[in-house]
Amino acid sequence: MKRGAVRRGSRRLVGGLRVRLVVTFVLVALVSAVTATALAYRDARTAVLQRTQNAAVDDLRERVAAVGAGLDLPPDQRSLSRFAAKVSEGMGARIVVARHQDLTAVSDGYADTEGRITAELRAAVRSGDGARFQRVQWRGDPYLVVGTPVTYADGDRRTSGLEVFVITDLRAERDDTAALLDSVRTGTVPVVVLAALLALLAAGTVLRPVRKLGRATRELAAGDLGSRVAVRGHDELADLARTFNETADALQASDAELRAQEAKARRFVADVSHELRTPLAAMTMVATVLEEDADQLPPDAAHAARTVGAETARLSRLVEDLMEISRFDAGAIRLDATVTDLADTVRASLALRGWTDRVTVEIQEDVRAVVDRRRIDVIVANLVGNALRHGAPPVTVTLAAPGGDRVTLEVADRGPGLPPEARERVFDRFYKADAARTRSTPEGGYRGGGGLGEDGSLGQDGFGQGGFGQGSGLGMAIALENARLHGGTIEVAERPEGGAVFTLRLPLWHPEEEEEEGEGDG
Repeated sequence: MKRGAVRRGSRRLVGGLRVRLVVTFVLVALVSAVTATALAYRDARTAVLQRTQNAAVDDLRERVAAVGAGLDLPPDQRSLSRFAAKVSEGMGARIVVARHQDLTAVSDGYADTEGRITAELRAAVRSGDGARFQRVQWRGDPYLVVGTPVTYADGDRRTSGLEVFVITDLRAERDDTAALLDSVRTGTVPVVVLAALLALLAAGTVLRPVRKLGRATRELAAGDLGSRVAVRGHDELADLARTFNETADALQASDAELRAQEAKARRFVADVSHELRTPLAAMTMVATVLEEDADQLPPDAAHAARTVGAETARLSRLVEDLMEISRFDAGAIRLDATVTDLADTVRASLALRGWTDRVTVEIQEDVRAVVDRRRIDVIVANLVGNALRHGAPPVTVTLAAPGGDRVTLEVADRGPGLPPEARERVFDRFYKADAARTRSTPEGGYRGGGGLGEDGSLGQDGFGQGGFGQGSGLGMAIALENARLHGGTIEVAERPEGGAVFTLRLPLWHPEEEEEEGEGDG
């Protein structure tokens, strides 16, 4: 598997809709579970502590009211200790501390109460505003301390100076709330797992039609205009599938119409070109006679005769090129390919048109490829003729096999080159690099085709012998089509030192390929 495919697969796995749906479901379930756990823990803890606090306050008030009636004030140390012990008897394991001015009595003589009864709580109780309580941490354990002042029994709520504190151990309540938290936390795991399973089911239900729609879209993009999606249900996905099918139907109808129009246009061009051949043949014979007798005519008539001959030749080439293009479009071209020495082919093409002295040749010998020699001649003639007409000398033709399975033919000139927008369209049919120039000027011809000589005649750059394209504006398009027929291509680039360079790339022939084919035939 290619590295790009692996990266795309990993991105789809990490950022896919299924993963996002599952993650979203799990996160929602997790947040809900955590929130519910936190709220349940808070409410349970508050309820437990509130119940303990209320019980401690009520028990303290009842015991102080019951025991305090028989206490003589002011008490001595003995009576104060007996008071603290009696209050503690009815309150279970709680520690009771009684204070009166400088006297202090503790129901458990071994208990350390200084660290559990804070100064803030003593001050609040001393103010005489009723019972006060405070939760404290002592040696890592929680405790509840409740304090209340003892008032006289005459009904005017006067404080007697006696203060009673009860210390309640909250470790049991802490353990109860912790156990509750643990049980709720343990229940979060199955909730999250269940949410993930539900998310997978929901994702499968949602993504199955999406995957089918994606597969149909890829088939449609690949050219299968008959690809459709089954519409099930009445939800948004069904509406999307229905819209896709309607779009595919419209696209298929448009494609069929365009193909029909294109076929008609190709037939029209081929028919017109074919019909023009007969009258053009007659016009060519007449123009040839006129050109032969031009020297015997007056100057104006001679110039007109030569112009008619040149334009007739141009029109004949245009018709031939249109017929060639129509054969390319119809897929009617067949290669007469044989193993060919490309060095000999390039030299013969240059010599045939008299370009040998005008072109610098750098050719690697014994470079062979399986090609149609006539069509390679067309490519070379178009590329070199294009450089001679629109570039500047020296024009260099380089043939090399740099290694691998490709052979390259470069045609470079030292002219002004091509701007980026022209390089992108130079192989378009009838493309003119400078649309402001007219066809009649020698430099205003199409970059993809040839032109006339300065005197209006078909000069050395013309295509008098067996080639297509020059003068018609279709030369570069025909050259590219011929390259593609051979499994190659033509590229255009700007030379760093100025000028344009066209590069033909063709598959290189290897002798062992022919041997393998021979063995297979045997």
